[in-house]
Amino acid sequence: MTILSARGAVEPFYAMDVLREANALADAGHDILSLAVGQPSHSAPKGVLEAAEKALREAKLGYTDALGRMETRRAIAAHYAERYGVEVPVGRIAVTTGSSAGFSLAFLAVTDPGGRVAITAPGYPAYRNIIKALSLEAVEIETDMAEDHMLSVDALQAAHREKRIDTLLIASPANPTGAVTDRHHLAALMDFCRDENIAFISDEIYHGLRYTGDDRTALSHTDDAIVINSFSKYYCMTGWRIGWMVLPEDLVRPVERLAQSLYISAPDLSQLAAPAAFGCTDELEAIKDGYRANRALLMERLPAMGISFAAPPDGAFYAWCDVSAHTNDSMDFAKRMLEEIHVAAAPGLDFDPVNGPRFMRFSYAGSTETIARALDRMDGWLTS
Repeated sequence: MTILSARGAVEPFYAMDVLREANALADAGHDILSLAVGQPSHSAPKGVLEAAEKALREAKLGYTDALGRMETRRAIAAHYAERYGVEVPVGRIAVTTGSSAGFSLAFLAVTDPGGRVAITAPGYPAYRNIIKALSLEAVEIETDMAEDHMLSVDALQAAHREKRIDTLLIASPANPTGAVTDRHHLAALMDFCRDENIAFISDEIYHGLRYTGDDRTALSHTDDAIVINSFSKYYCMTGWRIGWMVLPEDLVRPVERLAQSLYISAPDLSQLAAPAAFGCTDELEAIKDGYRANRALLMERLPAMGISFAAPPDGAFYAWCDVSAHTNDSMDFAKRMLEEIHVAAAPGLDFDPVNGPRFMRFSYAGSTETIARALDRMDGWLTS
């Protein structure tokens, strides 16, 4: 009999379970329309594909330095200067195997076993599961619509006073809400963390996908933040598994040592191709225009079905919605919707273990045609 560890007993990522069931139905010949997974339907930009083709022909692919190829790190540093007006030394940049590796490296570098990591609820379920798998404790702090799902310093302070918090992770724009933490709230949170000696991690993987203003990196306020980003979302490169971290100077060597043993290096082909994405803005903004159209379609049609927005969809490509007019069990709702009308969406339990049964997350990262057809099916199903 296999002995199982408590660290392995994490909750399922239910959106991925829905995806598995949707794929099985699609393989059986059904026409599945997915609003479940936060994955762009577009391929990587043309410039990236051309760079990858060239690398396959000419480069000798292999291991790289654990922190990444120097030319890749230089391109990321140049991106910060151009996009945000922030000078980031190349030596503080680490290229990672997607943002997921960045989270693991960050938690390991700043938090000891049993340490407490504050995250917001609703929030991305992999945070909670990675934290548990690393023998850490997730402290989920509820946010609400009245505050646009922004974590307040008062709420953080109350949780910290109850029992010390070692690390805070903030995502902006956020998954699943699409909510953006404005610069004043973000600065106040970082100042509180500095004063209380709490490590601050800024998840910026949805930068570029904001519809109500410009993105602001945590690095505009402090050099002490750990910033994690990725080529997956805005740059449409989920399967390339390539992301990065910007680290405080004193964390570079610890993260490098951890990466050497845990990952060796990020995929070399992806490192060679990814920097080309920074030069594909016109193509990527056209894709974003599609998300903007999808967002408008959801904002028009979902309320007419009795599905209300529970967060302002200011960024990313998600609608966090209250479905309590139709169900108090979003898991069952998601299963029935998939089985009966072949539309996939993510149940709220993934993102909020306490209040999640009232909510669903709808991804609008697909084509406008897919979104429109899915909404037609939902409308007929809910009104029949």
